[in-house]
Amino acid sequence: MLQRVAHRGYSWVAPENTLPALAGAVRAGATLVEFDVRTSADGVPVVIHDRTVDRTTDGSGHVWDFPVAQLRELDAGSWFSTAFAGVRVPLLSEVLDACGTASLLLEIKPPASRDEVARILGMAPLDRTIVQSFDPEVIRTVRDVEPGVRRGLLRLRFEEDTVRLAKELDVVCCNPTVKDVLGDAATVAELIGAGIDVMAWTANDLAEWPALVKAGVAGLITDRAGELTGWSVA
Repeated sequence: MLQRVAHRGYSWVAPENTLPALAGAVRAGATLVEFDVRTSADGVPVVIHDRTVDRTTDGSGHVWDFPVAQLRELDAGSWFSTAFAGVRVPLLSEVLDACGTASLLLEIKPPASRDEVARILGMAPLDRTIVQSFDPEVIRTVRDVEPGVRRGLLRLRFEEDTVRLAKELDVVCCNPTVKDVLGDAATVAELIGAGIDVMAWTANDLAEWPALVKAGVAGLITDRAGELTGWSVA
């Protein structure tokens, strides 16, 4: 079955990494709900992508410099649409509640200390969660803290060490860009041959979906969760 991965929730129709987007992803039929976790200045895991709050809120500054109470005062919806004015940066605990029993693709953003990783993993339902990161050190920390948790390696581009690193980290998936999947069949085949799933991001162009499936991907990571559900079950 092709994994339908909702990138930062159903972020085509609601502001990314917010409760409306993440709950919407579940309703849209996503088989994996993907989101990003960082930690506030006072140690509370929150769901937001960027290092700073500038792009997706009405505030300015690094996420880790804000106590959670101040983060919660920011408007995280108006940048997307006035219909979402007043939507807040969600707590990880709220996101887990909103996603119910859905399977999760949880990305831990660096910098993340061992204590922060342990706190995040201690909250997540590990039996239905894949924990991924672009940072190999974060993945190593995840493995040290919870050896049994399924792990994923994100790649900005296929590099010479990609397959070796994926094997070393013992990941279940390696998730590269759409461009790399379509442009480097050899690396895709080597990963799949090693028993490592490949899921392409960010697959928003419907015209590319057939070629990505033909390339052997296990899943598509897309902002267009609802459209992917309709396409894949048609």
